[in-house]
Amino acid sequence: MATGFIKTPSPFHFIQRTSYTHLGAPITVSIAGSSKAKKTHLQLRVSMGLIEPDGGRLVELLVEEPLRGLKKKEALSLPAIQLTSIDIQWVHVLSEGWASPLTGFMRESEFLQTLHFNSLRLPDGSVANMSVPIVLAIDDAQKHRIGDSTSVALIDAKNNNPIAILKDIEIYKHPKEERISRTWGTTAPGLPYVDRAITNVGNWLIGGDLEVIEPIKYHDGLDRFRQSPAELREEFTRRNADAVFAFQLRNPVHNGHALLMTDTRRRLLDMGYKNPILLLHPLGGYTKADDVPLSWRMKQHEKVLEDGILDPETTVVSIFPSPMHYAGPTEVQWHAKARINAGANFYIVGRDPAGMGHPTEKRDLYDAEHGKKVLSMAPGLERLNILPFRVAAYDKTQGKMAFFDPSRAQDFLFISGTKMRGLAKNKESPPEGFMCPGGWKVLVEYYESLVPASSNGRLPEPEPVLA
Repeated sequence: MATGFIKTPSPFHFIQRTSYTHLGAPITVSIAGSSKAKKTHLQLRVSMGLIEPDGGRLVELLVEEPLRGLKKKEALSLPAIQLTSIDIQWVHVLSEGWASPLTGFMRESEFLQTLHFNSLRLPDGSVANMSVPIVLAIDDAQKHRIGDSTSVALIDAKNNNPIAILKDIEIYKHPKEERISRTWGTTAPGLPYVDRAITNVGNWLIGGDLEVIEPIKYHDGLDRFRQSPAELREEFTRRNADAVFAFQLRNPVHNGHALLMTDTRRRLLDMGYKNPILLLHPLGGYTKADDVPLSWRMKQHEKVLEDGILDPETTVVSIFPSPMHYAGPTEVQWHAKARINAGANFYIVGRDPAGMGHPTEKRDLYDAEHGKKVLSMAPGLERLNILPFRVAAYDKTQGKMAFFDPSRAQDFLFISGTKMRGLAKNKESPPEGFMCPGGWKVLVEYYESLVPASSNGRLPEPEPVLA
């Protein structure tokens, strides 16, 4: 189900750039920037229509409905592997083609290419980006039970319901330290995804081709927002989109986000596109303990809709089912690559994408500028246009969010995520114009919900969030 939002205009300076269409004819476009910015050559790949998925087609792994009964019966006859909630989220990702051209959990050759090259070599010699291992861990006892079987059943550990069959399996060692160090750039203790999904799992990985028996559903009232890449492509086609620009977020939407997104659409119109569509794509899988849970974020997004912040005719709101790694420049490649498969040919990237604070030191884990730099160079992402966004802050002279002007830095107030959470926890209001009132009220209600009646206002220790 597509849901919409509403736009706001913004003033802008322009720099002339030359871009090239797939037909090879150069066009001159106006791209946002400071009038004092250096003149550089920026080539954007301008193509009127949806981008092809990696490998040329979406790899959807869902069993056709008439065969599901037979597949469920087959699954019950096979050695079984119980899946955690995060494992099921990865089955969801794979089943809908977000990780195309993958056909299931990675075998060793795919795992090693991902770790060492951030990409997969395809049969035709081309390269698809793949920066995050999508793997399934098993322990010694499970490996022993599988024995010589070439297929296994994947079972929901909560209810023993068969989820999928993994065929033509390959079992190989799980090099945890190497996986962690190459994905996160550190083996420091306290990495949320590592603690949750790697440290205490088995020392073997099992890969193979997936046959997913039924669509993955969460029955949390939000399944209507979980559109697959194929469904999103259908929606973009229905809206006659000639460009799709994706914006991922795992935080509530404030008016700085809205300024960025509406300004990006204006830039695309200036480039010659007739109907660019925004894919507003909140992450819906595992998140760390202090992130606002998905259900509350979606409530907040709905209030943003009601208050008219973005245009419903040019915005599609959908949930991205992937778990979150907080692996910075490595993970942001995965986020961008997955949106190609959903039809996005532009990807908005900001400061410190997919980043977090260092788990043991008082500093950021990643350089804040590296994410967007890596995206511009990453193998397999050449077809995707990366749009670094300008910094937005609260302009005290205008009483609203605006693009930061360093010539009058004293007029701007930066409200960090930490500051925003602190205000909401204390039931204080941010400056008028920072966030729509309805959206802010949802945030305050969320933090109120964390305080037990007998706690004298003290928040309990948070727990990791699963979809």
